[in-house]
Amino acid sequence: MLPQPPLLLITDRTLARGDLAQVAMEACVGGCRWISFREKDLPAAEQIALFAHLREATRAFRPRLTLHGPADLAAAAGADGVHLSGGGHASAARALLGPDALVGLSVHTLAEAQAADGGSLDYITASPVFLTASKPGHGPALGASGLAAFVAASPVPVIALAGIAPDNARVCRDAGAAGLAVMGSVMRAEDPAAEFSALLAAWDGKGPNSARA
Repeated sequence: MLPQPPLLLITDRTLARGDLAQVAMEACVGGCRWISFREKDLPAAEQIALFAHLREATRAFRPRLTLHGPADLAAAAGADGVHLSGGGHASAARALLGPDALVGLSVHTLAEAQAADGGSLDYITASPVFLTASKPGHGPALGASGLAAFVAASPVPVIALAGIAPDNARVCRDAGAAGLAVMGSVMRAEDPAAEFSALLAAWDGKGPNSARA
């Protein structure tokens, strides 16, 4: 089962307006309950230390905290799961982390989606759904129809990633996405709680920009 709400916040301390753990905590105030720590440029020991800081800062909200990277690093950090890069070995990650861990995988093509290991993965991320300022030049964008094709191809739930905002969150849901993943919009926000809350409202069909396509 995916965390509820199924809105994944991916960290990037280089984009954060302030302390990364503070931004994550504020997002939790706005309703976030699923965070993946993605700070791959740091040495392993520094990742583990910063992950622990993130855990402590968000403890009151009890979010599921996963880690973008290798499964052994996720295990060393005490993460609740792992998000693997494209081509990552889901079955090995599952064997290492156990049945209760969240195991996800990045995919960018329909062939990769079709080949997803339904016995080991909890979800895949499909990207880029929309063009994004966080990764300029990363494309072409899948759009709603492309996302729907990934959903049809994948044996596991699909999380829409890249360029996600309150004005397109419901479009992703209507295309069959099981959830959303965001990074830059929350990391850069002056008010991460408000930004995440607006995204959640749009996903639930309650926001001013959440009208169905």
